[in-house]
Amino acid sequence: MFENDYILRVTALKGMIRAFFITDRDTVESLRKAHNTSPVVTAALGRLATGALMMGVDMKDKGESVTLKIESDGPIKGMTVVADPEGNVKGYPVEPLVIIPANSKGKLDVGGAVGKGSLSVIKDMGLKEPYTGQVPLISGEIAEDLTYYFAASEQIPSSVALGVLMNKENTVRQAGGFMIQLMPGADEDVLSRLEERLASMKSVTACLDEGMGPREIMELLLSDMEAEINEKIPVRFRCGCSRERMEAAIISIGRKDLRSLIDEGEPVEAVCHFCGTKYRFEVEELKKLWLRAQER
Repeated sequence: MFENDYILRVTALKGMIRAFFITDRDTVESLRKAHNTSPVVTAALGRLATGALMMGVDMKDKGESVTLKIESDGPIKGMTVVADPEGNVKGYPVEPLVIIPANSKGKLDVGGAVGKGSLSVIKDMGLKEPYTGQVPLISGEIAEDLTYYFAASEQIPSSVALGVLMNKENTVRQAGGFMIQLMPGADEDVLSRLEERLASMKSVTACLDEGMGPREIMELLLSDMEAEINEKIPVRFRCGCSRERMEAAIISIGRKDLRSLIDEGEPVEAVCHFCGTKYRFEVEELKKLWLRAQER
């Protein structure tokens, strides 16, 4: 299902530029299906997931992850996505069924749905404590917010573009984006050339809808800059939840609360936030979990 979804990792001008170009329509469509999101929520969650995928594959080792978390006052209220170096992403919105009017350009009003708030970036690199950076939301449109994050928290001049285009029947038509970053040593001329090309470029989704892929968008923006594709990385929606993990989550609520669930005498249904999978636990199973909690 995800065979058409991938990221190109690119360098240019002998390492002065690094970039990522992504197309991930099927991945974003899977997120939409998992949470039955409205069009504007699909666009918001899809943009955040697309950005997280590019950041995730920039991490080094298996087992590491990056979490992007938005907390906001708009009707979506917030979103969380998690990506890893292997191209997997999962995520969920707080409110999946937001319906608001289009923006002044007649397009989905992602910024209006997200509202004001903060963006947190949590990088788990296997150390005792994960790295956490937080910035205020600049626009709620996601790409601008990630661009600001890189400048404010990591001091990396970046240009981030993200887009999700919807069909009328509320399925994902196109999704993708890019992230271009200037490394130390890049001069003003490089910045000027990039800014000029970015200013004259159509939206990412318009390019994808015209049949362009990550390679063509890369060539459009980095022509004459000695661009080299270093790696092509498949990406996909993958949760990784399991009954065993859900059992551990139930045990973690504590013996007292677990005892209360047992005393109610009814089965418990636990739902994974990230993919919507439901796990049913009968009373006898809850009793076994309570005994395991006693042993801790």
